[in-house]
Amino acid sequence: MSATERSTSFTEELRSKADPVFEAIFRHPFVRGIAEGNLSGEQLAHYVRQDFQYLTVFCQVYGLAVSKSTRREDIAFFNEQIGFVLDSENHPHQNLARVSGYPMEELEGANELLPTARNYTRHTLYSAHSGTLGELLCALYPCPLTYWEIGLRLKEEVKPDDSHPFKEWIEFYADPIVGDICREFARRIDRLASDAGKAERANMEEHYLTSCRMEHIFWSMAYDLEEWPV
Repeated sequence: MSATERSTSFTEELRSKADPVFEAIFRHPFVRGIAEGNLSGEQLAHYVRQDFQYLTVFCQVYGLAVSKSTRREDIAFFNEQIGFVLDSENHPHQNLARVSGYPMEELEGANELLPTARNYTRHTLYSAHSGTLGELLCALYPCPLTYWEIGLRLKEEVKPDDSHPFKEWIEFYADPIVGDICREFARRIDRLASDAGKAERANMEEHYLTSCRMEHIFWSMAYDLEEWPV
């Protein structure tokens, strides 16, 4: 079969269906603010406070993925990703904190999830507890995928040098390591989808699209300085 005749994979179908959301993310004023280097200190701090807590839940969901896994290669991958979030993904947070003027220790110490972050974390936890491994992975996949695509776009557009305030952030998410993580996600999701029934595949798609939409409004949460209304 030639490359032009190759059938579309499940994850490619999901990405195509989510394309309007991805395009909205690329145009989002927070993402454009990263590109242009003109976000306020409070917007950056607001983002880091919530994303730090979100990624804590992300690690917890990886732990649930381990408990649902029957293959050692999957267990090893999820275990590695917990280490990546805990150790490596702290670096872009430090970049934003440094530009914001807020100490990283203060931002890490925030413990109140705001409405959007709370809804997003509850969505991923619900998918993990109630669904199959495939459903769980589809709820997690948009997080690394959207950031990788943002990083690639901004690196190509901005070509940040040492004077750009968010050079480290852009280069971190454009790094091939993040691309490799996304490909490993896709490989597992496609494998699990091939064995899934119609209902499970529908749930996988729903969880994926919901997480893509949550990624979009997470940026709005930070840009608009979201707070509980009362």
